Amino acid sequence: MSSWKNASKAGARSYKERSQPASRSHLGALEKKKDYKQRAIDHQRKQNTLKVLTQKALARNPDEFYFNMVKTVKKDGVHQSKQDTEVYTPDQKKLMFSQDQRYVNMKRSSELKKIERLKSSLHLIDAADQPQNKHTVFVASKKEARNFDAAKHFGTHPALVGRRFNRPTMESLQGGEFADIDESALQTATEKKKRKYQELKKRIEREKHLGIISQKMERKKQLLQDKAVKKKKVAAETKEAAAQYKWQFKRKR
Repeated sequence: MSSWKNASKAGARSYKERSQPASRSHLGALEKKKDYKQRAIDHQRKQNTLKVLTQKALARNPDEFYFNMVKTVKKDGVHQSKQDTEVYTPDQKKLMFSQDQRYVNMKRSSELKKIERLKSSLHLIDAADQPQNKHTVFVASKKEARNFDAAKHFGTHPALVGRRFNRPTMESLQGGEFADIDESALQTATEKKKRKYQELKKRIEREKHLGIISQKMERKKQLLQDKAVKKKKVAAETKEAAAQYKWQFKRKR
């Protein structure tokens, strides 16, 4: 009997839902029952949520106090916490959560050794933080000022005029090892020295960065170890320094 039912269904006409008429095609696709059902369920869910929130607001005690009342501020209609200021840089977070303090201190000591090695080789003769002194030369007329030749005035090679140190005269250069100065070689040496100073600057910044991370990790370890001891926060934690605490004095027995 069931086989006859299946056979009758096979020859039945397939269900076709009405499409949007051509005159109303500018309104978009015609909403079907499944679309209406989905929209109705979403609307009912929102109405139920509003009803629950309304009941909570009506039953709320007007004299009740929350700490968020004093810890939040309203900006553009949205409540934001006053303590959302970020005290860690992305690099600090990455290093603090992936490595321990011994690794940070080891890398810092390595950077300090490299910095001392660079300083000893460069002697900081042309360091950028040194004061830029000026050498003023007075002439008799404007014509002499326009035709002023610094190399001729100081009696040195034109390639050595801009140097603040070790600027020999032409007399001392004649007949010596540097009698015939190669300007390209001098330029190469200057560029090499500039790169060395840039490397020194980056290593000093990295050593400072590692020092800040080490301080923050050490402070967190102290707070975990001394939970029972009373303490007072003196300075909040920032990107440049760890938080400062003042522990209660406890007499040793």
